[in-house]
Amino acid sequence: MMGEHEEQDLEPESENHAGERAGPAGFAAGLVVGALLGATVALLFAPERGDRTRRAVRRRLERLRDEAADGIGRAGRITRKDVLRRRRQLRDQIEKALDRF
Repeated sequence: MMGEHEEQDLEPESENHAGERAGPAGFAAGLVVGALLGATVALLFAPERGDRTRRAVRRRLERLRDEAADGIGRAGRITRKDVLRRRRQLRDQIEKALDRF
């Protein structure tokens, strides 16, 4: 059983306004949805000819795709580090609890 001071060592997970857990997957989904909405708005309000607008939007979407891939990669690395850190914390807490018995 964990003591009060040990419970405080664990960081709470962040939650969004709907009470759902926010994380790398939520961030990536928001990035993709935002990119699609931005591209749609750009097409609707573009002052350029259609072919030029399509080229510009295509280039922008390619950049966004690359940025999203980089962001997802970074989020994955951060998540793996966090999982390893939490696993070590849990292992240490279990060892401390076993030593008390």
